[in-house]
Amino acid sequence: MDENHSIKLFENKKVRVQWVEKDQKWYFSIIDVISVLTDSRDANNYWKVLKFRLKNEGNESVTNCNQLKMQSSDGKFYLTDVGDTEQILRLVQSIPSKKAEPFKAWLAKVGYQRIEETQDPELAFDRAMKTYLQKGYSKEWVNQRLKTIEVRKDLTDEWNRVGIDKESDFAILTNEITKAWSGKTVSEYKKLKNLHKENLRDNMTNLELVLSMLAEATTTELSKKEDPKTFKESKQIAVKGGRVAGNTRKDIEKQLGESIVTPKNAKDNLKELSVSKPVKIENKSLKKKEN
Repeated sequence: MDENHSIKLFENKKVRVQWVEKDQKWYFSIIDVISVLTDSRDANNYWKVLKFRLKNEGNESVTNCNQLKMQSSDGKFYLTDVGDTEQILRLVQSIPSKKAEPFKAWLAKVGYQRIEETQDPELAFDRAMKTYLQKGYSKEWVNQRLKTIEVRKDLTDEWNRVGIDKESDFAILTNEITKAWSGKTVSEYKKLKNLHKENLRDNMTNLELVLSMLAEATTTELSKKEDPKTFKESKQIAVKGGRVAGNTRKDIEKQLGESIVTPKNAKDNLKELSVSKPVKIENKSLKKKEN
């Protein structure tokens, strides 16, 4: 079974999972998820009845599911109803089962946290830092990573100012910046690091983070100065901003005698940190709130 097809185990039950490159998403077999969360002897019939009920309720987020060929127990591949992560989480909410309750409680907690973060954005940074530290990242790396988030926000705010607000346009411009400083598109960069849905920056080294941050900060300042009127002009500025960091990368690589853009991902970086003990995190806020 290749890297785009895998099986996850939940309580000794298999859930078939497939990565779809063009969508940049993992898809889960709905029948398998139902088998895990319910005690139904016929998961296919359970899904048939549930799907009919959800359609009558006007729920299209789950019922408009895709089908992918997945390997069955007989070794053959059959078209199977699948859902992405969002669809599966929505499906869980509609299944009355004790096994589904922990997922529902978790979703409610996450939803509440997101509402809190809209009222106090600093909470998002606190939670992000806790999460990274718990995963084993060093505090120095985490501080660097959080700074990239701040720089990225400044850049997207600048793009909004000049009339760019579509996620697809953000992706295009980000791709131009990344290619200009690293020599690779975002997809090529992720492929180099053997990533799928994982966040690229979460898998960067300190130097890679610094250069990506330099590229975006430079692009922001150039955009403010040149005040582009069209998307094409913003794209040209993105390339110029990226090239500034790209030239810096080449200078550093010349001094080091090795490439900065590497296949190293988070697993490799954490191994180098030799983190053997969990990071102790106090319950109090990680930084003093500003008055």
